[in-house]
Amino acid sequence: MSLNDNYCFACGKENPIGLKLDFVVQDDKYVARKVLAKEYQGYDGIAHGGILTTMLDESMAGYLNKELGEKAVTARLDIRYRKPVPIGEELVITSWVESRKGSFVSMKGSIALPDGTIAVEGSGKLAIVEQVE
Repeated sequence: MSLNDNYCFACGKENPIGLKLDFVVQDDKYVARKVLAKEYQGYDGIAHGGILTTMLDESMAGYLNKELGEKAVTARLDIRYRKPVPIGEELVITSWVESRKGSFVSMKGSIALPDGTIAVEGSGKLAIVEQVE
């Protein structure tokens, strides 16, 4: 597993159909902004739930892998869709570490609409499979 995989569907810059998410660390949280194009919609004007789940999963695993240097895989992911997410508006994807126990990390994440309303919430348990340098 390469942590520098530029063909990753969620974050890879070379994947022509990928999301190309670009995260930064802000106040111990992993944050990206994204405007979804119509190619990622479910029904008319609304983002597909699987794409939203992918963005949250990437934010959680990416934070551990790329920022904290811990090769991690998702062991469990729970998603709550609170509001429809419109296509064509800037979304804010955020994740953070809640706790650690052994080789497992509990994380939380959210996707917010432009007005700050949380549209999607997620919690995940990620397994650390090795430390990377």
